[in-house]
Amino acid sequence: MSTTRHVLGLSGGRDSAALAIFMRQRHPEIDIEYFFTDTGKELPEVYEYLTRLEGYLGKPIQRLNPDRDFDFWLKSYKSYLPSAQSRWCTRQLKLRPFEKWVREFLEAGDTVISYVAIRSDEEYREGYQSKKEKLLVRLPFKDASIDKPGVIEILEGSGLGLPEYYSWRSRSGCTFCFFQQKIEWVRLKAEHPDAFEEAKRYEKTAIEHGSPFTWSQGESLSDLEQPARQDQIKQEHEKRLARAKKRMQTNPLRPDVEMDLDDVYGGAAKACLTCHK
Repeated sequence: MSTTRHVLGLSGGRDSAALAIFMRQRHPEIDIEYFFTDTGKELPEVYEYLTRLEGYLGKPIQRLNPDRDFDFWLKSYKSYLPSAQSRWCTRQLKLRPFEKWVREFLEAGDTVISYVAIRSDEEYREGYQSKKEKLLVRLPFKDASIDKPGVIEILEGSGLGLPEYYSWRSRSGCTFCFFQQKIEWVRLKAEHPDAFEEAKRYEKTAIEHGSPFTWSQGESLSDLEQPARQDQIKQEHEKRLARAKKRMQTNPLRPDVEMDLDDVYGGAAKACLTCHK
């Protein structure tokens, strides 16, 4: 007998966590299966936040570990780093495990409804484009007109708050995500030096194999980590921040919402939806 299964993917980020809370509060009658596609290269703060979220939801978050890890796929792609032009990391480490997981439900004749955390203020974003008749995508935040301040309100109201990495980074995802701004690489070196060193090793191997990409556009991490260059990046960031604050219009209904790195750099439209929500 076929059934309807409800699934919601969590990235360890702000929006998907808020959506999980929203659905639990607004639709407690729906039995949602929560999942996290673990690349094995996530920030430690992500795992800590997911554990706290499990406590709030009162049910486990399934870990969809890919059957082949980042190192396997890096070798398959001849040590070429993933990039904005070739997002093989998202395809192989995020989408592939999800599609494999839901395939057994669909083959059993079930209908799968996937809830995706695209906000009402993200007109440029689209959800996962399903090619399966019985895999349906729902966008509750768009339907309920919930924007970024609304997401923060949900998280603060639940007592969960934001993941700790938002104090220095703009989103979740792999420690060496190529969508990071240069200031985030500087901060990664300060917050998680071991992860920064691992990213350097991957980059060095990639360059030796002829990869046209470095993690940070236009320079290697070895160049970026030089003290003089770090100081320059910090100074450039402060200038950008000052300009962004002058442009930003305060919402009188939510005057306490703080500016984040996406407000400063406008990088949200480019980042992978699957990884960073």
